[in-house]
Parts: sequence; C-alpha cells; structure tokens
Amino acid sequence: MSQLASPDKVVAETVDFKSLIHKSGPFTVDDVRQLDNLLATPHLAEIRQEFIALQRESSSSGKLAPDLAARLGVGLYLLGHPREAERAFSSASGNAVAAFYHGMALSALERHEQAEASFAEAAKLGYDKVEATMRRAGELRAQNKLTEAEAMLRSVVNEGARRAEYSYQMGSIRADRGDTYGAIEYFERAVDMDPRHSRALFRLAVENATRGNDSEAIRLYEQALSRPPIHLGALMNLGLMYEDDQNYRAAAFCFRRVLEVDPNNERARLYLKDIEAASDMYYDEDAARDVAKMEAILARPISDFELSVRSRNCLEAMNVNTLGDLTQVTEDELLNGRNFGETSLREVRDLLGAHGLRVGQNVGMGRMREPLFTPTAMSPQEQAVQVTPLSDLNLSVRARKCMSRLGLTTLGDLIQKTPDELLGSRNFGVTSLNEIRAKLAEINLKLRND
Repeated sequence: MSQLASPDKVVAETVDFKSLIHKSGPFTVDDVRQLDNLLATPHLAEIRQEFIALQRESSSSGKLAPDLAARLGVGLYLLGHPREAERAFSSASGNAVAAFYHGMALSALERHEQAEASFAEAAKLGYDKVEATMRRAGELRAQNKLTEAEAMLRSVVNEGARRAEYSYQMGSIRADRGDTYGAIEYFERAVDMDPRHSRALFRLAVENATRGNDSEAIRLYEQALSRPPIHLGALMNLGLMYEDDQNYRAAAFCFRRVLEVDPNNERARLYLKDIEAASDMYYDEDAARDVAKMEAILARPISDFELSVRSRNCLEAMNVNTLGDLTQVTEDELLNGRNFGETSLREVRDLLGAHGLRVGQNVGMGRMREPLFTPTAMSPQEQAVQVTPLSDLNLSVRARKCMSRLGLTTLGDLIQKTPDELLGSRNFGVTSLNEIRAKLAEINLKLRND
C-alpha cells in the first residue's frame, strides 16, 4: 500500500495549486486527479479560499472564460458545493471534463434526467466512454428505469466489470430490486477494487448501521469521507452515530461541517443545538454503551445467522424472530414446537452462547418483537395501518435507533407512546419528536395525549 500511496504524496507536495487552478487551457482528467489529491492535504483551507476568490470574481464580472468556469465548477463540486458548481458549469462548454463533472453536480442535486444527458455529452466530447456510460446507467436507475439501466450497464461489461464503479452501480440496481444481500456483495466488491469508493462505502455503512454494527458503520462512514467530494449524507449519519457513542465533540464537528457546505440545512442546525444541550449532561458512558450493545445484539434477526432449514422454519412457526426472542422462551417451549428436537436446540444454544446469551434468560420480560399495541374493534383498513412496520415511515437514523431501544416495531406500538415517554429515551430530543409528529401527521395519526 505504501508504494501505491507515495505518488499521490509526491503530487500533493510538489504541485503549485494556484498554478493548477489558474492554468490556461482546458482542465484535464490529470488536473482533476491532482486537485483531488491536494484536497486531502493540509492545503485544503488555502485551496478553498482560492476557489472562493474565483467565485467572487465570477460574480462581480458576470461571466468567466469557459476554461476558468470549468475549473471553478470542478473545484466547487469537489469541495461539496454542487449547486454553486452547477451554476459555474453553465459558463463552460465544449469540454469533456466539464461536461462529466457537470453531470456529477446535477446528479448530486437529484436532477437525474439532465445529469444523464450531461454524461452522454461528456462521452461525445471524448471523456472515458465506459465511465460515462456507467454514470448514465446510474441516472437511469435513479429515475426508476431499472431494466434500461441494467441493459446500459451490461453494454460495457467487458471493460466495466474490472472497475469499482460497475460493481457499485450493479449493487445499487440489486438494492432497488430488493436483493439486499446481492447488493452488499457488489458494494463489497467495489470497495475491494477501490478502497476509497465513497458511495459504495456509504451504502455498506448504512447496511451495517441498520444491523446494529455501529463500530463498523462508523469506520466505513469515516472512510467514505476520506476523499472529496464531501458526502453530506455520510457526514450527517456519522454525526448521529458519534452522538450515540457520546462522542459529542466529533458529532458537533460533523454537523458544523454540514452547515459550512449547506448553511440552510435545518436538520444539521437542530441536531447541533441538541448536541450542545446534551454535551452538558452526565452519562455513565460505560453503562450506556453496554446497554446499547446488548440491545443491538438482542435485536439481531435470526435470519442473519446460519441455522438449519428445519430450525429456522420451526422458530418462524413459533414467531421467534430475533436473538432477544430466544432469550424470552424456555427450552421446554422450544422442544414443544412442531419438529423442533434436541438437534435444533443444540444449534440454538450454540448460537446464543456465541453472543454471551442463553435460552430463557429473559423469560418474563416481554417478547421484544411482540407488538405493544393490539388492534381490536377496528376495521380491517384501520388494523392494517396499526400493524404497519415503522420502517415505512422512513425515519432518520437517530429516530430509528430510539424506536429500536424502546422495542417499538409498528405504528400501533408508536402511537401508544406519549411525547414525554419518547423524550425519556437516550438521545431522543425535540428534533426527533417533531420528526415523528410530522411523519404521523402525514397519515392522520398522533402520539398518545398529543
């Protein structure tokens, strides 16, 4: 790895970034690579100031020369300002690199149809055709044209399959089709090919966070943020995970960094206020961390582990779905299940033992996955709403974690809680409460006593 890293280090130390930014002639792929390397060095603040000065020049003069506008657009995009970059690119034309990064900025702004056209234009102007085609496929996928996206991606499979971007795009298509494990396989392959592929790292981080693997998720988010452009989603999620880990200084840094890039980001502003308020509170960090780890372990679905088909089917028939469920039934109850014998019991003992747990240790504490609210005397339509999984609300990372800590799994569970009960959960603040209220209001529901 050191041999691979050394050329970047040399470039970072020897390139005059002012000459690079203001050079005459069109911006090349090699120029972008050098700028990308420089942004990972202590020169970052100086480079930022140089581009800000160039942006002011653009604003005062009304219009930059096309080559200079292209350099400004690329720089602003890599610094995490896609909206300003897109405006700069409007003055750049006839340059393959500018067209490609214009597409990147448009994609970040979720203007996917325009982004796809920009990547097509980049290929016509001489940009790497395979790379441009893979990016076009990504924009088609973002428009939910999955069949068309996959066909376009496979049109460059001979060369594309050797690139991390191909695996990332194929993984994204798999994810959109509901094939989570297939998607993870492709994302991992992308990271194996390019350990700094920020979007693949981001997707893997999200998957790990969803499964309670917080330390791995944090590591992946940090890795995703190790190269430009700044991924605001990764920065927000990392800040929330730092906060959950009581690392308030690091969390505040993340939210401040989001606000530097996007001053109008209200979520980041409110989270930062929550952090500043929470940072003065005392927590037994060791105890809180232990509780959080145990909750994550107990919430792990049995489907995550290798069990025989018979054992898995028997547990499913008994509505035993998580490790926590296994700690809340007795061995006799398991053995009374149809087709569940001593062999299956040994499998379950071994599985729990590997996580420091045992069958029946939490008997009497209530089934973790059992709904806290049972809809009765309701119409079928009303009952369907009440048993809807909370995942359908598309809550933020913080709110989802709080729901998990409280053992809430359905809308019926949630609306039986009062605002005060929710606010009593660790790291659940007014911001999260307002988010919950807004999501419930969209489907004409309220919290108890609201």
